[in-house]
Amino acid sequence: MARASRTSSYSSLIEGIFFDLHDEGVESFEFDRVAIERKAQELGIRLPKNLGDVIYSFRYRKALPARILETQPPGREWIIAGAGDARYRFRLVKETHIRPRDELVKIAIPDATPEIIRAYALDDEQALLAIVRYNRLIDTFLGLTTFSLQNHLRTKVKNVGQIEIDELYIGLDRHGCHYVIPVQAKGGKDRIGVVQTSQDIAFVEQKFPGVRCRAIAAQFMAGGTVALFELTLQDDEVKVVDERHYRLVPASELDRDAIRRYDG
Repeated sequence: MARASRTSSYSSLIEGIFFDLHDEGVESFEFDRVAIERKAQELGIRLPKNLGDVIYSFRYRKALPARILETQPPGREWIIAGAGDARYRFRLVKETHIRPRDELVKIAIPDATPEIIRAYALDDEQALLAIVRYNRLIDTFLGLTTFSLQNHLRTKVKNVGQIEIDELYIGLDRHGCHYVIPVQAKGGKDRIGVVQTSQDIAFVEQKFPGVRCRAIAAQFMAGGTVALFELTLQDDEVKVVDERHYRLVPASELDRDAIRRYDG
């Protein structure tokens, strides 16, 4: 499907499913993947080869259709959460606005990204993950020694279904304590939300019980600055534990006075 046609088709499908199930005052309801096929047949829409892309688009990449947004009470927003294998749940949650703060200082870091990686990085997310990895920004941000275990990890979480973690790190502190660090990468216009954060944390709790989870979101800012957030869930809301902004520069451009003044 062409991009414009695909966007329109996806919106029609998810809007149709929502209003088939939504009732005034209801804050949560479920549907399964078969509902997408039924709605496509009803509307005469040709489905994509990857049926899950319909749901994935609205969970992570784009806003829900305007008619659905109009049903949101003030200060609340609809999310699509996983509810098991091939099952999903529309759920009203408190509206989340996590964006890089303009007033934070930009910390200059000597750029260790290999030029060949910059030349061949495929997209914003891939480039961001590579830049974070090569410059050891997770180490700098958390004050840990970390190692990338796997990226684009596809796995299953109980009562959620299949998820994908952008990159998973293992960390070690000076006392020898271990940490599991899921990282989500966001381009400049993408939103950091409750769905991916809650899934990442749920995976760590299920797969590594008893090991502390430190969930991270990385986002590009203007001029290539990288914003890093440590996130947690509190009362079903995503909260920011810490936020730092890193500006990658050639070593020759480092301000020698500034690097002595950084004190956190």
